[in-house]
Amino acid sequence: MANDEAALGVIETQVAMLIRLGEATRRSSPRPHRALDRAAYVILRLLRESGPQNVSAVANRLNLDGSTVTRQVSAMHRDGLVERHADPDDGRGTVIAATERGLSQVAAVSRARRELYDVVLKDWTAQERKELAGMLERLTRDMDTYIKGRGLG
Repeated sequence: MANDEAALGVIETQVAMLIRLGEATRRSSPRPHRALDRAAYVILRLLRESGPQNVSAVANRLNLDGSTVTRQVSAMHRDGLVERHADPDDGRGTVIAATERGLSQVAAVSRARRELYDVVLKDWTAQERKELAGMLERLTRDMDTYIKGRGLG
């Protein structure tokens, strides 16, 4: 138990530091990293991977409140990053889709981030990078499952 408690302490600290360092890197990096705020980036990534989505589905997938997503989508629409249409399956809902500009910006940010991670992880072997990728995917998936199971998302 003591070793597990120590490991949990390290995990808690390192996740907090990773979040802080990620934000500090974004703020201090050249334009491509800052072209999109975090919310716009994850929404556009979802739309790029899954195609047009109902705003409620986006909120559910990203564990966000619907009103939060609606506000973010309004700003993204003003910036020409998404287009909105009435949901054909639910007249009260809205379907959003990434525009060419949105797809171009998310691709630029993703490319800049990958280049940064390539530099940061330059001394890591391909196997170590693969292991890190797998562990991060697992952590993200398990956190998502936990949040959805608790009714927080």
